[in-house]
Amino acid sequence: MTELRAGARTERGEPRLAERFALFAECLLTGVWIAVASLPLVTCPAAFAAGARHLGRCLAHERGGLREFTADFRSALRRGWLVGIAGWAALAAVWVDVQAVRHGLPGGPLVGAVGVLVLIGAAVAGLRAAAAWRPGASWRSLLAGAGRRTVLDPAGSFLIVGGLALVVCSAWFSAPLAVAVLGTVAAAAVAVEERYRHR
Repeated sequence: MTELRAGARTERGEPRLAERFALFAECLLTGVWIAVASLPLVTCPAAFAAGARHLGRCLAHERGGLREFTADFRSALRRGWLVGIAGWAALAAVWVDVQAVRHGLPGGPLVGAVGVLVLIGAAVAGLRAAAAWRPGASWRSLLAGAGRRTVLDPAGSFLIVGGLALVVCSAWFSAPLAVAVLGTVAAAAVAVEERYRHR
């Protein structure tokens, strides 16, 4: 009788384990797609939006692949490239702040610290907006809503910051590893948005 119960548990557990490994593999593949789509740099928000949509379809057991990812990417890119330009402009402004700190400008450390915190918050809001993106959605309204959720849901925002830190550490350790980890950041943003929606 005990053997029968153990066997039933193994049979039920194996599909669940296989499903988790399949999702992990899908995250890694999605990370590669996101990295390739982000090569022009200003396309990063659209690439993450398409990646998040793809992972959302996987979680819902809907059919989807590279063709659907590409269609979503093109749709998100229509206005998403403007968000990409704004993001790189913010990064450049923070870089200037950091240089001011290094050269001993009065008040530089405070300005640098504030700049870095604002940049991290903007990155989290951008990822949350990308996770909530749907075809036809306005990036402006998505970013406004994501900014509010970033502040109102600090636990979820911290999880996304952890994902971003994982990418940075992976890039420091091995650049190819960071490419695959991008998919897990998109998955974290999707999970955080789903968690917030169900609260």
